[in-house]
Parts: sequence; structure tokens; C-alpha cells
Amino acid sequence: MKRLPGASVPVNAVDAGSIEEFIDSSWMERGLAAATLSAYRSDLSGFSRWIAGRGVGIEEARRLDVLDFLNEHAHWPPRTIARRLSALRRFYQHLEREGRISSNPCDRIDAPRLGRPLPGVLTEQEVERLLAAPDIETAIGIRDRAMLEVLYATGLRVSELVGLRSEQVNLLQGVVRVIGKGGKERLVPLGEPAVAWLERMHESSRTEILGAKHGSALFPTARGRAMTRQAFWHLVKRYAARAGITRDVSPHTLRHAFATHLLDHGADLRVVQMLLGHRDISTTQIYTHIARERLKVIHARHHPRG
Repeated sequence: MKRLPGASVPVNAVDAGSIEEFIDSSWMERGLAAATLSAYRSDLSGFSRWIAGRGVGIEEARRLDVLDFLNEHAHWPPRTIARRLSALRRFYQHLEREGRISSNPCDRIDAPRLGRPLPGVLTEQEVERLLAAPDIETAIGIRDRAMLEVLYATGLRVSELVGLRSEQVNLLQGVVRVIGKGGKERLVPLGEPAVAWLERMHESSRTEILGAKHGSALFPTARGRAMTRQAFWHLVKRYAARAGITRDVSPHTLRHAFATHLLDHGADLRVVQMLLGHRDISTTQIYTHIARERLKVIHARHHPRG
């Protein structure tokens, strides 16, 4: 039967087995996060479906096949191309180590150059307006205020925030134990305002939201489960609009604000790196550029010869 244009081609069993073997190996050897492994699986499955149109299995791909694949999808954003090429390169490195191929078809294929756009940063005044946006006369509003306070106080990734369980928080010591990328743990201070809002949530609203249900999620929904990343993204958007913030705001914006405001107030870059859970200091250094630009603006605005 002729397949309709654009219809999804299933991954054949042989390719699917190779991909899953690579996924299992990556998890065991490198302890990669579930989201990273899922992205690898998706990218490799997409290439498998594409190359099946040439009557070739994924282990039989040549350098020309990879180049044709990338050229055919040149309309993709550079970061998407770079990510998919990285997945292919790692997959074929695995096959090469296992002795199943003699050479990596991704060798001598350069990824597109990626710019490093500086993330937009909220001012401290804008953050205060955002934190004050939830209606704290309601149980949901108190929970949401506590979530925003914790996010700004700790700079957690959104997946780390919504995935928090009650046992990960020590209110007496004022710290949260975070399970980050690759299962790495780190202790992050909460600060007094975040602790106060968590205590208020535990004393009243959390029980009211859960009702007769039981759940370990620190920030439960009415169903007793943890909030999804998408739901929290919409929540932040709604409160930003209520706070009168016109720029684009997402949960990651508060992570950026956390790091930038720490540096603005004299924090050491290495400390910020540890708090953010960055493996490489170069990832954290983007915030020094933001801080420098902000200093230039302040200088120009307030210095008589600015």
C-alpha cells in the first residue's frame, strides 16, 4: 500500500534494537537524564525513518547519507541541527567501540555555529511584582506564591522545582536537596522568605488542596499529583501578565534572574555554578556578560560623564 506523503514511517525492528541498546548503554555508562535519553531516541528514530526511504538500515549509513539528511533539513534551527548531529555522532561512536562499524559516518561533519544569546533578565522590582501576583487569600495562591519564591530563591530548573517532594526540603536548616541532571544531588539554600512561604503553605493550603488525597509532591495539584512543567509555564505567564510585565517571561526567566542578581550583589561565579548545578563553568559565564551589560547601563544612566 502506498504511504501518504508526510505519514510517519515506523522504525524497523533491527534499527529500534540498535537504538535501544545505545540508550541503555548511555544510561549505564554516563548516567544521562531521562529527558536527554528521550531526545536521543527521538532524533535517532527520525534518522532511521528517513534513511529507510533509501533502503538502508541505520547501522549501514554512510557519511553521504548523513550529509544528505542534514541538507534536506537545512530549514531546521541551527540548535536543532547541532543536537541531532550530536545524537548521531554519539550513536555511531558507540557502534564503532562495539566493533559493529569500521568508521563513524559523522566524522568531519561540522555542527553549525551557535550564537550565545543573552537571556532576558527581570529587574529586582519586576521580580517583586511577579512574586506578589498570586492571590494569597486562596490555597492555590499560597501554593503558587511558595513556588515562585522557591524558584527565585534557588534558581532551580523547572523540572527540578515541580518534581520536588516534601522530604527533599529541610525547613529547620533552610535548604532543599535537589536531584539535578544525571541524578546529581546538590544542596541549595532557600532563604528566609521562601522558608516562610513554605511553612505557610504546609500549615494551611497544602492540606486544603489535597483534601482526602495523599501525595508526596511538595507542590501538589488538586489531583494530588505534582504539577507538570507545562502547567507551571502557563502559571508563570499568567502571573507575569497580572504583574504588568510586558516582556516574555517563563520559569527559566526566574532562574536567569536568580543567577544575575546574585552576581550583581557580589557572589562568586563558582558559587553560582554550584547553586545552578552547572557541570561546566563556561555555562555559567554567560551571566557575567549580562552583569557587565547591566553595569554599563547603570553607569550611563547615573554617572555625570556616562
